[in-house]
Order: sequence, then C-alpha cells, then structure tokens
Amino acid sequence: MTIERVRGNTTKILVLNPNSSKAMTDGMKSVIDSTDLPYSTELYTYTGPLNAPPSINDGKDLEQSTKAVVEDIQNSHPNGLGYDGVVIACYSVHPLVSTMQSSRAYPKSVTGIFEASVLAALSLLGPGDTWGIVTTGKFWEKHLADGVKAFLGTAATDSNSRFAGVESTGLNASDFHHGVDPAIVRKKLNEATKRLLSKPGVKCIAMGCAGMAGLEEIIRSAACEEKGEDFAYSELHVIDGVRAGIMQIESMIRHQREIPGKPS
Repeated sequence: MTIERVRGNTTKILVLNPNSSKAMTDGMKSVIDSTDLPYSTELYTYTGPLNAPPSINDGKDLEQSTKAVVEDIQNSHPNGLGYDGVVIACYSVHPLVSTMQSSRAYPKSVTGIFEASVLAALSLLGPGDTWGIVTTGKFWEKHLADGVKAFLGTAATDSNSRFAGVESTGLNASDFHHGVDPAIVRKKLNEATKRLLSKPGVKCIAMGCAGMAGLEEIIRSAACEEKGEDFAYSELHVIDGVRAGIMQIESMIRHQREIPGKPS
C-alpha cells in the first residue's frame, strides 16, 4: 500500500497593530478567535514598539507609527517576515499598507482593515442600498471619506451614490479599552450610528476603528432603537474591520498561490 500526501498547506497570517497599545491588540483577539477560518490557518498578532503612538488619532500618528514599525521589523526580522499575509489593523489609509505592498521584504499579500471593509461593504449592498462608516475623532471624517474615493479610483470631487459618508464619535481609539466610562462610549457610538442611519438606504455600517472590535452589539442596539428589531438583526450588516481584513487576506493568499510562476 502506498500513501502520499496530495494536498494541505498551512497559512500564516499576521494581524499587525501599528500602535503601541497591547490592550488594543488584546481587544482584537475575540474577533480573531470567532472568525470562521480553516483549521490550517494560523493567526498571529503584533503590537507596535514603545516608540509608536499609543493611539493613532491623526496624520502625524500615522507617519510616526509607520516609521516605528518599519524600523522594528527591520531590526527584529532582518531576513523578512515569515508569514503568508499581513493585515494592518488600523482603520485608516495607513502608509504601512502601501509601504509593504511595494517592497519585496514583506509578504506578497498585504491589506489594511480599511481597504478590506470597503470591499466587504460593496459586496453586500443590494439595489438602492448604501453603506457608511462610524469612526472615532473628527479628523477621520474627511480622511476616510477621501480614502474611500481614492481606493475606488474616483476623484476627490466626485460623489459616490453607494457611500453614505462617515460619522464620528469624538472618541480616540484608546478610549474604547480604557480611560473612558463604558456608558459614555456606548452613548457616543449610539449617537453616531443613528446619525448615519438617518441617511437614505444605509444597510451596511463599517466600524471605523480597530478599537471597536467586539462592539457590534452597540451598533445593532442603536439600529434597533432607530429602525426596529427586524432591521437591526435581520437586514443590517455590521462590518468589523479586523474580521474583514482576515477574511480578505486569506482570499488574497489563495489567489497569490494560483500564480504559476515561470515555466521551467
């Protein structure tokens, strides 16, 4: 009797938090654990070094976190990252995404949770449906709205009939895990959700911060108050960026493996 292995391939994915908050990384683990993936898929987390900002709240923080993470990886992994794909777990147009995508020092499959959520949202919309983002501080409203247009290849001055826009809570990413009364977090997230749902056709909401991981129920509760239980729990899609990023990167890895390479 002859036995041979005909298929099987372990996939290793790195979920990279570019800020220095271990609490925020830990907050993503419940989402990571609940994401439906093949048993052969291994997920790892990374938290930015101490010289990265503890919370990414503006453009300066984006640049600082990029510089800190690139230097840290170069020092700790001089021979490259041993993963099949990397998910940048910061809901933004984060420079790390393009930096890693354009360098052979990193895996071929790299995406951000922002980019993954845009693709997920568009795939879920029916005729006449729209989608939007609930995020943290005011800075992100324009940043993310412009980011959606750039990602989809449209000019900043063009409108998008499927995108309902961005509503902010006034909180920082770190506020979702420490420093702010949970009742205040719930109240502000509830209010931002209702503002977004007041716009025409919204059937999909992306949670625009990695720190919101696990807070889907607050959004559904607000939707229930605004539009009823059937809408909130049977019609509304709530996209967790971390989950969307993991599912997207696994698909990207599969497609990369379909490239045959040069004929011998």
